[in-house]
Amino acid sequence: MPYEWSPKPAEDSSRWQLSLWPYRSLLRKDFVLFIGATAALVSLPLLTLLGQPVLWGLLPFFALMLGGIWFALHVSYKRGEVLEELTVDQTHAALTRHNPKGDVQEWRANRYWVTVHLHPKGGPVENYLTLRGGDREVELGAFLDAEERVTLYNELKGAFR
Repeated sequence: MPYEWSPKPAEDSSRWQLSLWPYRSLLRKDFVLFIGATAALVSLPLLTLLGQPVLWGLLPFFALMLGGIWFALHVSYKRGEVLEELTVDQTHAALTRHNPKGDVQEWRANRYWVTVHLHPKGGPVENYLTLRGGDREVELGAFLDAEERVTLYNELKGAFR
């Protein structure tokens, strides 16, 4: 799961933190392998054109294709650099969201007034997960899939008891 408790909330624990981040199917170290393998596979048909002038006409399109794949993956990584941290102590609950562009959004509420809500239908996504406390309701884990939000909802309900 793309979230981590530290420490895991127990029945008697009064301070814990939950960190959430988007799932990454292609890690940074595998990015180089993917680009290299793509370049190798696409260049195989070009081997038949070695020594012919048409090769020079196709090389710019080959470079443009590789550059486009690199750029698209780079943009995808940048958009996925989101970190949400929910910190709960004896009296307060604070949610901090670090967005890809560097801005930070914060929400604080009294721990005892915080409630966890799961909206199976009617939200922007299926199983929309929110925290309500103070004068606002904030979204939590928008990047998680529907089953992960249900699992997180059950864990949060137990943690806030």
